[in-house]
Amino acid sequence: MSAPRELLPTATPARTRAAVWRILRPHRGPATAALGLLVVATSVGLLTQPLLGWVVDLVAGRRPAAELTTPVTLLVLVGAAQGVLTAYGLVLVSRLGETALADLRERFVERVLALPLERVERAGSGDLTARVTRDVAQVAEAVRSALPALARSLLSIGLTLVAMALLDWRFLVAALLAVPVQLHTARWYVRNAVPLYAAQRVATGEQQQHLLDAIGGAPTVRAYRAEAEHLDRVTRRSRAAVDLTMRGVRLVLRFYSRLHIAEYVGLAAVLAAGVWLVSDGAASVGTATAAALYFHNLFGPVNTALALLDDAQSANASLSRLVGVADEATRESARIGREHSGVTVRDLGHAYEPGRPVLHRVDLDIKPGERVALVGASGAGKTTLAKLIAGIHEPTTGTVEVPAGIAMVTQEVHVFAGPLADDLRLARPRATDDDLRAALATVDALAWVEALPDGLATVVGEGGHRLTGAQRQQLALARLVLADPPAAVLDEATAEAGSSGARVLERAIESAIDGRTALIVAHRLTQAASADHVVVMEDGRVVERGSHDDLRAAGGRYATHWAAWTDHRPEDAEKGSPPAEAAR
Repeated sequence: MSAPRELLPTATPARTRAAVWRILRPHRGPATAALGLLVVATSVGLLTQPLLGWVVDLVAGRRPAAELTTPVTLLVLVGAAQGVLTAYGLVLVSRLGETALADLRERFVERVLALPLERVERAGSGDLTARVTRDVAQVAEAVRSALPALARSLLSIGLTLVAMALLDWRFLVAALLAVPVQLHTARWYVRNAVPLYAAQRVATGEQQQHLLDAIGGAPTVRAYRAEAEHLDRVTRRSRAAVDLTMRGVRLVLRFYSRLHIAEYVGLAAVLAAGVWLVSDGAASVGTATAAALYFHNLFGPVNTALALLDDAQSANASLSRLVGVADEATRESARIGREHSGVTVRDLGHAYEPGRPVLHRVDLDIKPGERVALVGASGAGKTTLAKLIAGIHEPTTGTVEVPAGIAMVTQEVHVFAGPLADDLRLARPRATDDDLRAALATVDALAWVEALPDGLATVVGEGGHRLTGAQRQQLALARLVLADPPAAVLDEATAEAGSSGARVLERAIESAIDGRTALIVAHRLTQAASADHVVVMEDGRVVERGSHDDLRAAGGRYATHWAAWTDHRPEDAEKGSPPAEAAR
């Protein structure tokens, strides 16, 4: 039975509110302007009911038809002014929302890319995929539709209640009889909706994880004839997600039913107050009509505001999951930034699983501009140490001091779908074509790139021109040159190339790391021989360190690796540029 997934965290309500305020704080000016315009627009619109009451009084008093000209003209002007002001106010609100949404997206993507790889693996790609797609879309939809509607609704409610009080305070008291029912309904809904939507998001993430596992491992599933088992798992997860969705639908239906009761209570009270006040001569029929129209016009804003609780709770659940990822990425790290380009590792230990360490108290110093090669047998811990220094993983114990902007090139290079120039510009977005060509020339790749059907514009990656393993590595090294970091980690960057391709890549690596601090996980001992220092690892520990010549003369483990390598490559031994293979 597989171990349960450790899902990425969900932020607390306080953390979510703090994150929203941090995003909105720089936009206080536009927010104030948008709010002011909507207040003016709503206030102008509230003149409609008194004008209609004026018309009612004129008709009830059998006044001449000519007297209707003034209120009718004013009604037209009020409608036009409200429309213009509301449109402009909503434009400002939408612009504010889209700006804040773009900021949220950028922060989220930035933090996601900073997540330690093992943390993503523990959570499963389905959880992260659900947050990147469904949760981001949910928040975006709320910002685009709910935010403007909510702003207008709340303003309409507040200003309409003020207008009713100006007509007669007793109309306001009658209208407020609906409030206890509405507040009780809102509290009941929030109490039930918050955990329901949170559970729905988790269920959706688990459903996507099982789908990804089944589709990604389809060949293995078919090979073991496990289709029925995986289908059953996906079905159960899908059913759980559907059940939670239907619970949400039933909750919303009950929510609206309770709101209708509040509308009936409030309207009946306002009409009763109108009859009483007109009978006592305290108000005219037109005033009572205006009060009834005011309350009737509250139906839309109140129901909209309360109904938006559904979108708000759903969006809040999604936003909490996005903020939770951001918090996870910014937790205290054992990596310490430093100004110069050297690397210092102290008492470093790491375990992928509790109680099973793969690194033990490793100490390492790399001076600025120095090249250090890691050598060792498969499972010695070289790649783990390299990834800890590069920041791919967070260490279990100890500290890593590295320069800002350290980069890593591995043997598994991803080529992004699209023009080759766009792929290179991921490392330096503003690079010119001349910059790209210079980087490619540095790693001996310009000739074959210019020979492609469309040169730099050739589409590569999925569905595009296929690149060889050596070409992909050269592309990655060209990105390194363009990014121009002070330090670089290369994890067996020549492992996938043949003998001739490896020599080309070795020259490319030499050029790419020229002038940089470099840690090289050496697949070929030619890289170790040309390094300033060699560090030999075994069983997660550093067992030897020194220069290539000193370690050969010492007759230890490195000398054994070297002898095994050169026995199969006597031409390299004669050249004195030893390529020794330190298996991973």
